[in-house]
Amino acid sequence: MIKKRYILRTVLCLSCIILFLGIAVVAEQYYRLHVRNFRSFDGMETIDSVLNLIEQDYEIGSRRDFAMHARAMVFNYPEPGYYTFNAQLGNRELIERLKYGYQTPVRITWNNFVRTREDLAGKVTNHLMMDSADLLMHLEDDAFLAPYGFNKETSRCLFIPNTYEVYWNITMEQLFKRMQREYNIFWNDTRRSKADSLGLTPIEVAIVASIVEGESHNKREMPLIASLYINRVHKGMLMQACPTVKYAVGDFKLKRVLYRHLAVDSPYNTYKYPGLPPGPIRCPAPETLDMVLNAPHTDYLYMCASPELNNTHIFSSSYGAHAAAARQYRHTMDTINWDQFNAPQEPQELQ
Repeated sequence: MIKKRYILRTVLCLSCIILFLGIAVVAEQYYRLHVRNFRSFDGMETIDSVLNLIEQDYEIGSRRDFAMHARAMVFNYPEPGYYTFNAQLGNRELIERLKYGYQTPVRITWNNFVRTREDLAGKVTNHLMMDSADLLMHLEDDAFLAPYGFNKETSRCLFIPNTYEVYWNITMEQLFKRMQREYNIFWNDTRRSKADSLGLTPIEVAIVASIVEGESHNKREMPLIASLYINRVHKGMLMQACPTVKYAVGDFKLKRVLYRHLAVDSPYNTYKYPGLPPGPIRCPAPETLDMVLNAPHTDYLYMCASPELNNTHIFSSSYGAHAAAARQYRHTMDTINWDQFNAPQEPQELQ
């Protein structure tokens, strides 16, 4: 009888030990799978691969458990992408996100100071897997751009300055389709109707807006400048916009546009060739596009930077009034000691 009780107690104790060990194993596996198997050294890390995550960014609680869970979840290699993870995470979250490519979006951004296609390609791809040289090639490929309604000279119009969230490994086709979608959202029926009422296409509005931004950053005057250039376009006049000459010359810091600059042979030289240039001279901001679309009706045809050099202009409807203002401005410019004068770089008068 005593022997039976001893055996029973022994079996019960062994059963409890086995049960306890089983619970401990299950608890550890749950903890490693769902709660934490990785802990970053500095709070939050970005990883491109499992190896980088394991070897550089995280303290691993159990390599053995991770390998076992990876095999159980049929995880062989990570999908390329940009990922951010919490400071603590379990194997399941890590494996599922890397296995199925559940990336963290990255932000790409550029503003209206982007002037050239090279600048644009660099800004857009700054945080992407995409190579800037590859994007530039597509921005200059008329055959590729044709289905989107653009060409080499107008391709910058598609990329309206803003901040966009995309995936790090976005393809070229996906990028252009995304930009086309954003373009169509901006150019809704209301804005297209306003452009039609001005006798301009959305691309032509963007070209005018880019010139307006080159002339001034004074938001009070920018709608008037837009009105002036629209008037010139409708009258078939030379636009004579100094920012287009700077673009043609390739010197965006040029303080004064001289007669030798006006002789440059470029379709962007609006002192030499009538009508709008073939493309924008920068990526105009959405706000400026709306300024052009809502420009007031005026009879202005000329403008000259104020001789007071205060970032304002003198607007005129007749050439006589403009010529008088231009003489005052030239006199001021000729008498300035530029080594001592720290004035803003003023746009130049229409000759």
